[in-house]
This record gives sequence, structure tokens and C-alpha cells, in this order.
Amino acid sequence: MSATTSRALSPPTVGLLYLLVTSAGWGVNWPAMKLLLREWPPLFARGLAGLAAAAILAIVAWRIGERLTVPRALYGRLAAMSFVNVFAWMGFTTLSLRWLSAGQGALLVYTMPIWAMLLAWPVLGRPPRGRDLAGLALCIAGIAALFGGGFALATDRLPGVFFALAAAVLFALGTIVLKPVALPPFAAVAWQLVIGCTPMVVLGVLFEHPRVDALSPIGLGVMAYMTIVPMGVCYLSWFAALRRLPAETASVATLLTPIIGVSAAAIVIGEPFGGKELLALVLTIAGLAMVLRKR
Repeated sequence: MSATTSRALSPPTVGLLYLLVTSAGWGVNWPAMKLLLREWPPLFARGLAGLAAAAILAIVAWRIGERLTVPRALYGRLAAMSFVNVFAWMGFTTLSLRWLSAGQGALLVYTMPIWAMLLAWPVLGRPPRGRDLAGLALCIAGIAALFGGGFALATDRLPGVFFALAAAVLFALGTIVLKPVALPPFAAVAWQLVIGCTPMVVLGVLFEHPRVDALSPIGLGVMAYMTIVPMGVCYLSWFAALRRLPAETASVATLLTPIIGVSAAAIVIGEPFGGKELLALVLTIAGLAMVLRKR
């Protein structure tokens, strides 16, 4: 977005435009990951893309004058944040797609506000409100609709459900118990990507045995997209949005991500998008919106 355009629009409008870029980039990443898994294994592919993105963000941080050194006192918290925000969030979500469709994975993973609400009760002593419980009920109904009633979930999908929900729960726990590290934003993201993605690449090499020559030109294009857009452009636009909008508004706006993810999966890779998927999407997003409303 040009400086002239930014000056012509109000800061909230510009912030919403940045959020649209963020949600679109993150949403399209779901079918992109599914495409890439046809050629490369999940941990290796996502970890390698993350390390490349870390290099890009580190260069951006250096060019704009951000400090890249980390005080020793922050080592432990930075490692914990790297585990929940990167290794669990990125690694587990990608693993889940070995058993789930992109649409199923996106909806399950983006139930994280529900888990944050539930975990805030024992951890912070903040009981859920009535509309929180109503939102929880809507999300459960949405997930049940997505999996054809919920009680007949095929056993071959259970590992995917486990990894998707584990990613959501761990990310939610991190938002509650971990305070942000006192580092500049791009430096903080770059370090988390390095710390969280390095084990993914190592585990991928040791156990997934990726074949470099298996990557087609399409797969290479998907890798470039995953590196540049979701973990580069989208983080830039996300931070730009947060400078112009309240955090609550930004959180609600990210509900566009699973909507775009489900829709893009139907368009790009031909995943089903009928009445069942639409009902699940409406119920889940409605439930999440209720939980994310200001307390």
C-alpha cells in the first residue's frame, strides 16, 4: 500500500485493509500446505519454509534498525514462546493435514479462542460468561456438523484431530501464561521461527527422509509462497494493522482466515464445500465471534 493511499484513508480503514491482506494470506496457506504435502513431508517442509522466512524477517529487522540480540534473561520465555507459537502451532497444524482436509484443519485450529476462554478459568481465575458458554456450544455444534455428526468420527482422522486441537490448545495456553518478550516485533518473530523451526527440520531429516528431487515446479512455487506471504508479508501487515486498530478488532477480523481457508481449499484443490461445510463454518465462526466480543 502506497504512502499516498495511506494518507488518503483513515488509520482504522488502512488497518482493516492490512488485516484483509493478513487473513487472505494465512487463509490461502491452508490449501497451499495441503498441496505441498503431496511432494514433501510436513515437518521438513514447514520447518524449512520457516527458517527461510526467519532470514527474511531478520533482514527486515536489521534494515529498519531493530535490535536482534536477545538478553539472557529472556532465553527461557523466548524458548517457551517458540514452542507454542511455532513448533506446536505451525508443526502440529501441518501434521494434522496428513489426516484432515484443509478445511477441517483450519476450522479445528481456529477454535483457539474457545480454549483460551476455558483455560483462563483455572489459570487466571476468570470464569466464562454466559455468552462464552453459548459460543462454546456453537463451536461444538459446528465441529460435529463438519465431521458428520461428531460421534462417528473415522479412526483414520483421529491423529489429525489430535494434532489440530493440540496446536489450538497449546497456542491458547501460551497467550494466557506467557507475556510477550521485550524485543522489537520482527526480531521477536524471526527468533521464534529459528528456535521453533530448527527442530522441525532436524526431525524431518531424521524421521521423514525427504527427497529434494521430489519437489516439482508447483511445489517450489508453494514453498516460495509459504515463505514469503504467510510468514513474511502477513506478519508485516499484521503488525501494521495492530498499530492502527485495537487488538480486539484485529482478533475478530482474523476470523476471516478460516473462512478464506475453507473457500480457497474448495477452489484450489477441489475440497467439498456443500451444505455440511457451510453449516459448520457458520456455527463455528458465530461461536468464536461470541467468545471474542469485549468482556
